[in-house]
Amino acid sequence: MKIRKGLISDIQGVIAQSRERAIRSVDTERVLMYWHIGKIIFEEEQQGEDRAAYGTFLIQSLAEQLQPQFGSGFSKRQLYWYVQFYRTFPNVSALRTHFNWTHYKTLIGIENKEKREFYKAEAAKNNWSARQLERQVNSQLFERLLLSNDVKAVLQVAREEKRPTDAKEIIKDPMVLEFLGLKREAAYYEKDLENALITHLYDFILELGNGFSFVARQKRIHLEGDDFFVDLVFYNRLLQCFVLIEIKTDKLTHQDLGQLQMYVNYFDRFEKQGYENPTIGILLCADKNDAVVKISLPENNKSIIASKYQLYLPSEQQLIEEVKKEIEKLDHPKPTE
Repeated sequence: MKIRKGLISDIQGVIAQSRERAIRSVDTERVLMYWHIGKIIFEEEQQGEDRAAYGTFLIQSLAEQLQPQFGSGFSKRQLYWYVQFYRTFPNVSALRTHFNWTHYKTLIGIENKEKREFYKAEAAKNNWSARQLERQVNSQLFERLLLSNDVKAVLQVAREEKRPTDAKEIIKDPMVLEFLGLKREAAYYEKDLENALITHLYDFILELGNGFSFVARQKRIHLEGDDFFVDLVFYNRLLQCFVLIEIKTDKLTHQDLGQLQMYVNYFDRFEKQGYENPTIGILLCADKNDAVVKISLPENNKSIIASKYQLYLPSEQQLIEEVKKEIEKLDHPKPTE
């Protein structure tokens, strides 16, 4: 006798799902336990006349008694984390059931409330793992989006209170591609970068932003005997449009912008459906001159975006300097000729 084909895989699927639910249940209970412990300690701290001194004494005393019995999860350092957890999220109903303790440790470490709310909303909406959340914080996603948006707009899109209507609301400049593992000093061709992006497609889509799905690589465009190839084609369901990406491993030129504009025009005329929005083109380049970009494109341009890429995580100071530059441009615009 033979067992039904696929029976083993069905059972394996049930086992995997049950184990995943069990792990999530344990993670949820652990998070709630830490929150309640933090609440108890915090409320006890408020009873002391010198709250800071009493709090230090209280945590030290609790650690000495709890750690030998329950292990390293109840060290002085960990108990401080639990108190900070309660202080940061005082409303237990606001906790996300699919966030584990590592998610919350990352969020607790973010002092700015608006920044923390942004990452909390994005992690929940996109179902980021704790590792993905940490990577997005380390790559300064919030600050990069602020380079072309204000805080209110960034938070509204993250919380799904507003649908993005402009590509700049979800597309970052610069893009951080440290996951490719390419050396910043090394020489490489555009094809090398394209191959690396395809190999790490999941990470690249995460870096691109919300709502992206992959459509094609080296999409052929045939125009009266001449063939052209678009490096990468994506579709964004939030913007409801095609997104074309051209890769340049050197400094962007106005010829590059013209070529991408041709590709965008082709998609708008021959690929786009009537209910879809105009196609967006992204020139992913190693360097760019913003003035060249601005002058090469129409004043009301919303279809072409030039975004620098970098092969390493930026420091917070680097992005602070970039934000300052953008603010200065707004406050002191250059006079027109």
